[in-house]
Amino acid sequence: MLTAHPQREALHNEVHARPYENMTAPLVLSHIALLGPESNAAREHIVTLLRNRHLPLPAEDANHLSTDLGGVHLRWEKHTEFHTCTFWKPLHEAPKSFDTTALAEVPQEWLAAMPGHWLVGLHMLVLNDGAPESQPQVQQIVRRELQEDSLVGARVMDGDAQVYTDLRLAADGYTRILLVNDGMSPRRLGRAVQRLLEVETYRMMALLGLPMAREVGSSLMHAERDLADVAAQIRSAQRQQEPELLRQLTQLAGQVESLYARTHARFSASGAYFELVQRRIDELREHHIENLQTLGEFMDRRLAPAMQTCVWAARRQQALSERISRTSNLLRTRVEIEQQQSSQELLDAMNRRQKAQMMLQSAVEGLSVAAVTYYGAGLVGYVAKGAKAAGWAVSPDLAIALSIPIIGLAVWWGIRRLHRQVHADAD
Repeated sequence: MLTAHPQREALHNEVHARPYENMTAPLVLSHIALLGPESNAAREHIVTLLRNRHLPLPAEDANHLSTDLGGVHLRWEKHTEFHTCTFWKPLHEAPKSFDTTALAEVPQEWLAAMPGHWLVGLHMLVLNDGAPESQPQVQQIVRRELQEDSLVGARVMDGDAQVYTDLRLAADGYTRILLVNDGMSPRRLGRAVQRLLEVETYRMMALLGLPMAREVGSSLMHAERDLADVAAQIRSAQRQQEPELLRQLTQLAGQVESLYARTHARFSASGAYFELVQRRIDELREHHIENLQTLGEFMDRRLAPAMQTCVWAARRQQALSERISRTSNLLRTRVEIEQQQSSQELLDAMNRRQKAQMMLQSAVEGLSVAAVTYYGAGLVGYVAKGAKAAGWAVSPDLAIALSIPIIGLAVWWGIRRLHRQVHADAD
């Protein structure tokens, strides 16, 4: 047997983790998505509902659940930032309005206690048969339940279904979508429903970056103005002003980097969610219905500019950070050049002082030779006088006169040798 990777089975089964549901029209469906919560609070809340109805509980590490609650079906999914609950109920007769919802079959106390912050909510009607004789009923629901000024509609799934929505919040706080099935199999209908739910969910998740982008725009405007002021001051700044300008640049760089760290993850996530929205719309394979804009066209006009705002804010942060870095480098280069000039001037002054010291030292050494020769000759004179007193035929004056050049040369030679030795050790 081969040695299996610890994650082999989990990675292999990942593509089957969230299968599409089999759905049969007509039905009513309600979908909610909530941001958060932390840890396993969402799963524990689902477990409470299942336990109260004596249903099998999900595994400890489960992030997906599909079960029949008795009259209504539940699909729960846990994502990185949010979790979703989708309830749907098959009907025997086609509903005539959105007043009938799948949430009516869910315990309201349990629903109100769901953990997290409610972000997405929609009700969907799925009707069967898009034949011409059923079109009056469809058009009646569209005219009565959806707002005409923002109505979006298209034929989807290669023309096997019709979808209508106004993407507006109704009085109950839910978006409304009408899907008319025209001969799709239960599996294919489930795929169409899931794609529509993901379009709405990922659309809202993508828009989470928009308020932050607007906030960033105001902060970046002040930062850019401060950078322009500092750059203008650098041109005419004196040497004593440079440390303060460098401090201001460092503080400004810290503010921008802090803002970037706080918003980068959100902007990246918004871009990823927007890409998922576009991909799900492409998978719907829309075709025009007369006088209506498609879902893809609506997103291109309304959602794409918001996403471009997030992209622009992220690029503006990056550009400002680079500009601050360049300005800081210029100021540091200027400070370093001035420091090098100061160091050169200091070295020149040290060289001049050293040269003066050497000249003084040479003068002192000359005096030292004379002084040592004088004292040496004096000692010779004392010795000669002593020898004469002892009866030797020695002239003290002659002895002193002869010793002076000998002592002087000896002292001078000794000092020269000492200099050569010191220079050799230094080299």
